[in-house]
Amino acid sequence: MSSRFALALGFSALAINVAHATTVIPAPPVIENKAYVLMDYDSGKILAESNPHLHVDPASLTKMMTSFLVEQRLLKGQLKEEDQVLMSENAWCRGTSAESCMYVPVNSYASVLDMLRGVIIQSGNDASKALAEHLAGSETAFAELMNGEAKRLGMKDTQYRNATGLTQEGHYTSAYDMALLAHAIIKDSSKYYPIYSEKEFTYNNIKQGNRNALLFTDPTVDGLKTGHTDAAGYCLTASSKRGNMRLISVVMGTNSMQARADQTRALFNWGFSNFETALVRSKNQELAKPVVWFGKNEHVSVGLANDMNVTLARGEKDKLQISLQLAPSLDAPLKQGQEVGKLVATLDGKTVAEQPLVTLQAVEEANFFVRIWHGLKRFFANLF
Repeated sequence: MSSRFALALGFSALAINVAHATTVIPAPPVIENKAYVLMDYDSGKILAESNPHLHVDPASLTKMMTSFLVEQRLLKGQLKEEDQVLMSENAWCRGTSAESCMYVPVNSYASVLDMLRGVIIQSGNDASKALAEHLAGSETAFAELMNGEAKRLGMKDTQYRNATGLTQEGHYTSAYDMALLAHAIIKDSSKYYPIYSEKEFTYNNIKQGNRNALLFTDPTVDGLKTGHTDAAGYCLTASSKRGNMRLISVVMGTNSMQARADQTRALFNWGFSNFETALVRSKNQELAKPVVWFGKNEHVSVGLANDMNVTLARGEKDKLQISLQLAPSLDAPLKQGQEVGKLVATLDGKTVAEQPLVTLQAVEEANFFVRIWHGLKRFFANLF
């Protein structure tokens, strides 16, 4: 990084001092399950994991994708909260207590928003199937939508066969993929995310409590979803925010409701005690203003398209070093958002995060005479 750009950013261009003592982080808690992941929300860094990509039965964690697809269509205007959804005979629970149900009467209607609450809070299989049929015509067709969205989100170890999570051959996920999905729900469905923290929902005069026990014992926990089948064991995807830091925990295949809550609590306590999230630079902040050749403007502002966050051991934030790496020459025309370099964060000489630098505005090509003049200037500049 040139000293000119370093000074413009307020950073030193001197060599990194690597003499700092390394912070010792205790090992994560020992917990007994099939798989788990603890992710920092802002940076996406995995703080602890065990069998993160193991294919496991997701049980009702499946419904996170069902609800996410509904939420996204609501946000895009493809659905309305008050739209009425039919409880078909195929989706109806038939009054059984053998599965989780919202208990909407057969051949009656409920609003999309009520059905969404029935999925998230009551874990209703009937509501999940009814919404699947409403959106895609059939649960099988809806599963294809689920798989398409999973692929878009980068969920490489997930395959859906139904909207409920009932055990079915070829229906699986991984702890890491559930963390990715939880991240998408929190980020992209923020308008509806508060539903995941609601402790109860009453429909058809039947009040049911949220099965996420941590909502009742930890005020920092605000979602997301529980799951259980004989094949899956007891599962929980949860999120907690303490101060400016949010963590996502996924535990799969524990042996009881108490175990999934205790294990999640232990992971959160370990993560928040030992790590912190640092904002390196904010999006759309001008980080440099390099020269542009052949353009109507002589300079262009460059910065980040998204906030850059890093997850560090507590006490290491002040050791972070930042370098700005720009392309050696920028020629017009330049589009807004065009990648022109990268911002790199290092700690003790090791890269901990990097993000593309982009133009914050477009630069149009100059007229013929200006381009000729710039060409001559650059030619002679390169001679020396």
